[in-house]
Amino acid sequence: MRRLILIILILAGPVFTVRAETSVPPVLDLDTALRIARENQPQLVQAAAESDAAQARAGTSLSPLLPQVVGSAGYQRGTANATGTGGTQSWDTYNNWNFKLSANQLIYDFGQSSDQWRAARATAGAQKQSELATRLQVSLDVRTAFFAARAGKALAQVARETLANQERHLDQIQGFVEIGSRPEIDLAQVRSDLANFRLQLINAENDYETAKARLNQAMGVMAQTNYEVADETPPPVEKEDQAIDPLFAEALAARPEFAALSAGIRAQELSLGSVRGGYWPKLNLSAGATAGGAELDNLARNWNGGVSLVWPLFEGRLTRMQVVEARAKLMSLNSQLETLRLQVRLEVEQARLAIRAAKAAITAADDAVVNARKRLDLAEARYRTGVGNMIELGDAQVALSNAEAQKVQADYNLASARARLLQALGRQ
Repeated sequence: MRRLILIILILAGPVFTVRAETSVPPVLDLDTALRIARENQPQLVQAAAESDAAQARAGTSLSPLLPQVVGSAGYQRGTANATGTGGTQSWDTYNNWNFKLSANQLIYDFGQSSDQWRAARATAGAQKQSELATRLQVSLDVRTAFFAARAGKALAQVARETLANQERHLDQIQGFVEIGSRPEIDLAQVRSDLANFRLQLINAENDYETAKARLNQAMGVMAQTNYEVADETPPPVEKEDQAIDPLFAEALAARPEFAALSAGIRAQELSLGSVRGGYWPKLNLSAGATAGGAELDNLARNWNGGVSLVWPLFEGRLTRMQVVEARAKLMSLNSQLETLRLQVRLEVEQARLAIRAAKAAITAADDAVVNARKRLDLAEARYRTGVGNMIELGDAQVALSNAEAQKVQADYNLASARARLLQALGRQ
């Protein structure tokens, strides 16, 4: 049975291949995460394959413009009775050899084939730009996921520090209760708060692990989450404090989506020209040579050449409807380009304003942390001297925890906004 199972697994191996896990450094920084994504993200492989396919289609569309050469050879054995003679029929058989070589060359078709080839090349260029747009999107996904994991790590650290501080409160209050300077309800309250902070730590650590799993997905790898993200913050984006107009101008020049859509419009214009060529005739040049007969050493040889002009005078309005469709597609693409302009301007504006707001929020969050920590120090001192109460101490602890969490959120918002601005400007 074991041998049978082993044989089945070996035979089924190519079908049930599982992607091997990719190793991730113990401490993962952003540059390494981006490099891993560029090497492993399936979206990039798919985009590159689609670009190759588009280039191949462009090569295929060149075929009608090149000579078409066909060779054939045949052999037949059979009788050679003539029809309509009324004479005696013979069942004797004879050889029949037939060799043929023919060539055709399109001379002119009013741009039908040449415009179609140019349209395919423009479409291939558009797909190449779409591949670059996919790279930008993958970089944005990795940056966003990385900084989300970084925020999760910071929030877990806040939860640990809060729990450790609450454990110190427990030791202090337990001593006060034992000597009778504080009621037992204070001890019950601090134990309840301690349990809640433990739960917050469990949730924070789980959120951090989940964020790293999402980062693995963004990098396109199957890997464990037993690594740490580096404690790094993104540097300022060059010109991030500029007005919207110069930033929008940069985005228009750099975003591959604009180049892709512009190339698509050019391809559709050429396709429209190709379809219009259907109103006019096609001029072809043909030539051929044949050799045939019953004996290989005594074949009859012939050749031929000619010119043909084919003009579809009426095809049931086929060409007209194709022209109408091509014009409608061209109008749609132009509308998409205008829509993209509006969308990119909004993306740049949103990212720029988000950076401004996040910077202000970080300043406010820093002040909130400083004041919340001072409040907690005062509450602890008041409690030790018997002036304050347990509610005041608990509220101060919660206020500090919330202020530190807000600081982490503000840092993440700034990092995320800078990542979105990089993508909006078409920067890697």
